[in-house]
Amino acid sequence: MNCSVGSGLHIVLTGAPGCGKGTQARLLKEKIGIAHLSTGEMLRAEAKTGSDLGRKISELIDKGNLVSDEMIIEMLSKRIDEQDCDKGFILDGFPRTLPQAEVLEGMLKDKGINLDGVVEIQVPDEIIMERILGRYSCMKCGAQYHDRFIKPKVYGVCDVCGGTNFYRRIDDNMNTVKNRLVNYRSLTYPTIPYFENKGLLKTVDGTGTIEATSEKIQKALNIIKD
Repeated sequence: MNCSVGSGLHIVLTGAPGCGKGTQARLLKEKIGIAHLSTGEMLRAEAKTGSDLGRKISELIDKGNLVSDEMIIEMLSKRIDEQDCDKGFILDGFPRTLPQAEVLEGMLKDKGINLDGVVEIQVPDEIIMERILGRYSCMKCGAQYHDRFIKPKVYGVCDVCGGTNFYRRIDDNMNTVKNRLVNYRSLTYPTIPYFENKGLLKTVDGTGTIEATSEKIQKALNIIKD
């Protein structure tokens, strides 16, 4: 698989919460010019609307629990029909359960789409905890930072937009992260052998730098060669 812009590449990035899926998806989007579909961002956006659905989603997210399959598939199906997905997409944070993986394949098949690869980013739990508990974002533009790994060039000032207000996600706390890791092991991990049996799985070590992990993902997908 030798991928380039406009090649119609359809990828899933998977792994435990905090493994770097979102960051790597954004880098891959910049590299090959396809849509980045973060179900987490889609759900959080709905939660902020204050609608009945949004309040239900907010309550689930704040406790580190999962939103119903039907709700996510409906949101995702509509999103994939948008024009920026015509060249392909990167799914970030979905599927999170084996039933979701099966429903996703059925939904994509109805649209005439086949997955080209599923990349699992492997990171030990202790590193995941450090990554999640230290991350924060610019309130104005959403740029992401970390207490240790990704600091603004000027303390308290966003590199991207110059904003001075930052926030941490309410679900980025010790108890919720532990709950999310338990959910991952019991609910999401079974999707790994599922995709492996279909010949789609690529596994990369995500413990290195952001740049090193990005290069490993691109090599795994044959976007760049060894």
